[in-house]
Amino acid sequence: MTAVTVDPTKLPGSTTMTKEERRVIFASSLGTVFEWYDFYLYGSLSAVIAAQFFSGVNPTAAFIFALLAFAAGFAVRPFGALVFGRLGDMIGRKYTFLVTILIMGASTFIVGVLPNYASIGIVAPVVLILLRLLQGLALGGEYGGAATYVAEHAPDHRRGAYTSWIQTTATLGLFMSLLVILGCRATMSSEDFNAWGWRIPFLVSILLLAVSVWIRLKLNESPAFRRMQEEGKTSKAPLTEAFGRWKNLKVVLLALFGLVAGQAVVWYTGQFYALFFLTQTLKVEAQTANLLIAASLLLATPFFVIFGSLSDRIGRKPIIMVGLLLACLTYFPIFKGITHFANPALEQAIAGAPVTVTADPNECSFQFNPVGTSKFTSSCDIAKAALVKAGVPYHNETAPAGTPATVKIGATTVTFGTEAGADGSTPAQVFSKSLAEAVNTAGYPAKADPAQINIVMVTLLLFVLVLYVTMVYGPIAAILVEMFPTRIRYSSMSLPYHIGNGWFGGFLPTTAFAMVAATGDIYYGLWYPIVVAAATLVIGMLFVRETKDNDIHADY
Repeated sequence: MTAVTVDPTKLPGSTTMTKEERRVIFASSLGTVFEWYDFYLYGSLSAVIAAQFFSGVNPTAAFIFALLAFAAGFAVRPFGALVFGRLGDMIGRKYTFLVTILIMGASTFIVGVLPNYASIGIVAPVVLILLRLLQGLALGGEYGGAATYVAEHAPDHRRGAYTSWIQTTATLGLFMSLLVILGCRATMSSEDFNAWGWRIPFLVSILLLAVSVWIRLKLNESPAFRRMQEEGKTSKAPLTEAFGRWKNLKVVLLALFGLVAGQAVVWYTGQFYALFFLTQTLKVEAQTANLLIAASLLLATPFFVIFGSLSDRIGRKPIIMVGLLLACLTYFPIFKGITHFANPALEQAIAGAPVTVTADPNECSFQFNPVGTSKFTSSCDIAKAALVKAGVPYHNETAPAGTPATVKIGATTVTFGTEAGADGSTPAQVFSKSLAEAVNTAGYPAKADPAQINIVMVTLLLFVLVLYVTMVYGPIAAILVEMFPTRIRYSSMSLPYHIGNGWFGGFLPTTAFAMVAATGDIYYGLWYPIVVAAATLVIGMLFVRETKDNDIHADY
């Protein structure tokens, strides 16, 4: 029989954190801050990256293509979870940590020195996408390792509190990236930043990499894994045990559809989609939008630990489910409120001069052309492209086949004609010019007026969005760790987490903006996170069990 030494800090009621536990949390959290800093850099600089690496296509296609390259990193995260989850369950948590952070750091640094499209042509976006794939693979192994490592060091009655510190790192990573970007923008002209200054945040990451690796080298292996290893009970085939046996696979599926999918869309809506909505839809200047997001993150980040600690008392499940419910019920009014306080002129124009596109649906294309070979020349395509470019929402109505498109803006109607302009302009150019004049006359703003932005109210609404993030994300690491046995924990929790966050969450910006572009409704993209969150809420309430009292050391 193996002798057991009782650590008084792990007795029920103890609130003392040992020096080793503090170092474990700090090292795991710092490394994950660095990982997310890298990912958020790309998200925040999507518009600049589109111009640098996808300049061979039109601006609209370039931005969508840049978002898809961003999503590519998320697409491979589940494969990273399989590769590194297997390593983590076979050789240990610590060394897997080191590999993932080195891959992530090297890939990020190379983005900072990668020549753009103008310099090396198509090779530039190809290499960029390959680097995004490497980053995604590395991140796929990072989170599961951090959560497992911290949880296996934590006292049983404080796992929610300890692992919630990891959850702060995603927000802190975004916050750090925004600060670096804002610092660069503040010290140089917009032209210099767009030309070369955007590279600085990527290059700075090499310093963060050095610090993170140095600290992680000082860590010891998780006590639960070390004990299991000493007893010769580590899994020889963790992927087979985790996903090839129905007993564990059904728990994996419940973790994905009853917890993580909803958590992911709430998280990405509250941070990424909110930022894109401000800059791309409401035309808020990028620096102002970044400051607003940074302020909301600063205010809300402590609630990760608050809700993580609360989950140790009342359970993980109730907090996550309430967060999902609130998101489903309030997303539409919150985003309409953001429009009201961030760009009131746009709201007034929408109410006073609604826009309707009446066209033959057979002439309306889905205008995504990443290789720039197609020409969208129908009257419907020209009308919608002009409205999307101007940030003007619209309604669709069906016209008889063969009817040229008309755009009604308030009481003004602009019809696509067949006559050329007196200055020799084509009928399409005449139509686009008339449409632009009508949009301007109706009061649709080209960009948000900084003087009219209600900073306090926009920050408050963004804070509420991030507060929902803290509710669903704060307890998630603890509940996922507690659902699986030690011998296959790294693999089992990593895959549903990264399918949920990599696919359901990572594809949210691209999917939501495509939905908006197809319908003309600037709020239509919100249906994506609402439907996913609602489905997770139902599945979670019916089938997911509370885990806070589970003994994670009882079953190898």
